[in-house]
This record gives sequence, C-alpha cells and structure tokens, in this order.
Amino acid sequence: MSHPPIRLERDGTVAVMVLEDPPLNLYSDRTYEALRACLDELEQSDARALVWRAEGRVFTGGVDVHVFDRMLEGGGGELGGSLLYGSLLEPVRRIEKLPMPTLALVHGVCLTWGLEIALGMDMIWASASARFGLVEANVGLTPGAGGTQRMAHRAGPARAAEFVMTADMYDAATLRDWGVVNRVVADDALLYEGLGFAHRLGSGPTKAHALTKRIIHAYKTGGVEEADRLTPDITGTLFQTADLQNAVRTFLAEGPGKATFEGR
Repeated sequence: MSHPPIRLERDGTVAVMVLEDPPLNLYSDRTYEALRACLDELEQSDARALVWRAEGRVFTGGVDVHVFDRMLEGGGGELGGSLLYGSLLEPVRRIEKLPMPTLALVHGVCLTWGLEIALGMDMIWASASARFGLVEANVGLTPGAGGTQRMAHRAGPARAAEFVMTADMYDAATLRDWGVVNRVVADDALLYEGLGFAHRLGSGPTKAHALTKRIIHAYKTGGVEEADRLTPDITGTLFQTADLQNAVRTFLAEGPGKATFEGR
C-alpha cells in the first residue's frame, strides 16, 4: 500500500505538513485527498503552529498535466474546470482560517499549487536557491487556487500580473524584495532555522496570535478602518485567558520575557 503524498507530523507544539511524492511532488487527485485529510486532523488537534514543507530535490513541479488531459478527454469542459479549481482553493482558505501561526519552508523549485498553498500561510521562508513560479499560462490556464490574488496582495497588482502572465521563474531574493517571502536563508539551514522559528511561534500566546490573524484578515478585506473596528471588540477577550493572566503576574514578579505560555 502506497503512502499518502502529504502526511501530518508532530514536533511538540508544531504540526508539520510534509509533501513527499517523488520524483516531482506533483498535484493529483491523491494529493488533494491527502491534503484534506491532513487539514481534517489538524483542525481537531491541539497544535499551536503549522509548517508546510516538502521532501526531495524540488518542492513541487506543479500539477500533473494528466489531470487536465483527463478532463479534456472526458468532456468535463467548463463545469469540470470550475469544480477542479473549487477543490484547489478550498484547502488554501481552510489554512488561512487556522487559529495558529503558519509558516511555509520552501526549497528548490516551487510551482503552481504548492506555491498557492504557501501563499495561504502567514509567512514564507525560502532557501537561497529556491525558485518560484505560477506557470499555468504555459498550458493556457490562469492560477485557480488563489495564487494571483494572494500574490497581488503581497507584491502589488502590477507585479502579480507580471508574475502570472509571463509564467517566468523568480528567485527567492526577488520575492523577498517584493514582500512575498519573509526571509531567505542558506539552503542547508532552512529546515533547522525554520523549525526553530516555528517552535518559537508555537510556544507563544496562541490565543493572542489567533486574534492577530483576525485583525490582519480584517485589514486585508476592509483596510485600516475595518481592522480598527474589530480590534477593540476582540482584544479585550484576552484578559480572560490563562496565558495573559500568568504573563502579567510573571512580569510584575520577575520582569519581562520570563513568562511561559500554554496556549490557554
């Protein structure tokens, strides 16, 4: 029996979603089912941070083109395409709603759906040699898992248009300069440093981080005005959390930076 192409691992408070389907980690029906299963498990878990990473020489070579070929041969047409892209977009939106910090650790070549999943994460780290592309234009398509709009939000509409319409490959340093990638680290340090950073996030005040995500989402959808409207309504609830109460008492007794958080 073959292993699923995506598996969920645990490293203390950090959940790690690992893509491993050699040789190219291509997207297929199996990938979608495995991704959904991982998210089902994750949403019911007590994880306090999530990492998205891949094994192998490349992060992903994109979508297995046989998926599109089967749709053409089967006469799926417009309806089939809409259903396919609906299924591609669903996991990205589920990831964005997770009440925990999320981090993509990208190495090698990262194309299409794998990059779109990464763009659904709160932060992206990349190895120095990583290269990125939304290359669907090569087969007459446009990204269907939200990559265009999420690239536009991070990099701006003009850069997103260039990125998608040219179907070119872009290096990690360029995407860092564009505001898409948070950090670029040495190839051999990505996993170690990235997991260390994820553990820092996972050991923090999880409920406060969840509200930070809600405020950022409000800003993305409604600007500063919407974020300002939401902030007072939700931040006051943190005074009921064990983490805040303990941190305030610890600060007064021992000084700053001494508190530990349990995610409650």
